[in-house]
Amino acid sequence: MTKSAIDQVAANEKVSLRTWVAVLGSVIGCFMAGMNVHVTNASLPDVRGSLGATFEEGSWISTAYLVAEIIVIPMTGWLVSIFGMRRVLMVGTAGFVLFSIACSLAPNIQMMIMARALQGAFGGVLIPLSFQLIVTALPASKHPLGMALFAVANNVAQAAGPSLGGWLTDAYSWRWIFYLQVPPGLLLLAAIAWSVRPEKVKLDQLKYGDWWGIASMAVGLSALQIMLEEGGRYDWFESSFIVQCAVVAAASLALFTYLQLKREQPLLNLRLLGRYNFGIASLMQFSFGAVVFGVVFLVPNYFAEIHGYNARQIGLMMIPYGVIQFAMSFATPYLMRRMSARVVIIMGFAFTALGCLMNISLNVNAAENVIIPSLIIRGIGQSLVVVALGVMAIQGLEKSQVGSASGLFSMVRNVGGAIGIAISGQLVVQRSKVHEQHIGESVTPFQANVQDGLQEWMMLLSQKNLNPLQLWDDLDTVDLSQQALAMLNQIIQREALLMAYSDTFYLAGVAMLLCVLAGFALKKSA
Repeated sequence: MTKSAIDQVAANEKVSLRTWVAVLGSVIGCFMAGMNVHVTNASLPDVRGSLGATFEEGSWISTAYLVAEIIVIPMTGWLVSIFGMRRVLMVGTAGFVLFSIACSLAPNIQMMIMARALQGAFGGVLIPLSFQLIVTALPASKHPLGMALFAVANNVAQAAGPSLGGWLTDAYSWRWIFYLQVPPGLLLLAAIAWSVRPEKVKLDQLKYGDWWGIASMAVGLSALQIMLEEGGRYDWFESSFIVQCAVVAAASLALFTYLQLKREQPLLNLRLLGRYNFGIASLMQFSFGAVVFGVVFLVPNYFAEIHGYNARQIGLMMIPYGVIQFAMSFATPYLMRRMSARVVIIMGFAFTALGCLMNISLNVNAAENVIIPSLIIRGIGQSLVVVALGVMAIQGLEKSQVGSASGLFSMVRNVGGAIGIAISGQLVVQRSKVHEQHIGESVTPFQANVQDGLQEWMMLLSQKNLNPLQLWDDLDTVDLSQQALAMLNQIIQREALLMAYSDTFYLAGVAMLLCVLAGFALKKSA
């Protein structure tokens, strides 16, 4: 290629200030929407107490947001084709800010759930539009950098949500976790208004909309999300309500798939899954979402259940996880200039698998010395995957298909995440029961070494020198033998729980190793 041709290509790939402002603005929106999935996790007990809600009602504070978001994400590309990128971003951001304020002012649990659902619905457009804007507005040479920004927004949001939520609730009030969304929301509105050009509205296209597809998708995804969120609480398929949700989800999503494959202009072009790289990348994205969301769910619960950490302490433990992802997201484009995206993807899944497998032999001392290093390793892997997998998935796709592709790619990640959270939580519960039964069968008060240990505990308890598990405030009110047996039982439960967490991390690691193998199947170019 001649020097003049090279200069011409460079000139054509220069990115204007307006474009960068639009991209950075969309990344802020993606960060806000992603963080809101997790920001209430550490604060739910405070919210429930303040609003006088039961545990079941409180769980809907998160469920309502996720259900609404997961429905809107696949519709985003279609909305943009009718109203234009600028209007959808402006309305989505304005609604997100408005209902964030409504959440903070909610006087009761009913208003809170309604506000959270509407917050999720308006915020649902921000994640796929960030992906779409990066792909369509930036030249191919800038896609790795754009995906690095996208990775920062997604990955750091997962760590920042529990950290900021716990700190604000502890320092001020749970209502401040929703006020937190207002300043960046207003900044995003200003960025969009200046940088994104308006497009002509095509209201006539509404009559050609895939309304049956929208309805079947909304019903199916809602039923699936409710089943996953509520299944553990209702003992899964022992409950007629969960069975009904499963039947509705299966029937509605089957109908949705049929309609999308039949229509010439579907809501989501599911035929894209037949594209070799995009199909494999979407399957890997689904597995990745399940593991990442599941791990983000497991780790705070592990710190709380095993080590008794409060919201602020859990938030502090998650900071290294966010910092390493922030750094690695920007280091990944540099790596991709020196090796193929496929190699980076394989490395990313390998690191993520290693981080999970580091936690398969947890013990009572496994806090900062085990969990934090494994979080850092996983953070490195996740950053590599998010950047490189996004770049590889879109290679060879026509720009006309990017809207559908971004919605589909974001949806499979969120659906995978919902399934991952449900499976990981259920695995911990079920495996802890199994391990507790096995340990209980092998450790009985009739064994000589166990009796010796119980006698030693009783002696120390009688001197009031031993109450490590804080079973009772007044040791004199309970028989010493009962106290010793109760301590033994609690230690068995703790060990069973540690083994259950280890099993769950093991399965997560295996899933990521399978994705390593899938990475070798990706083609270097689409």
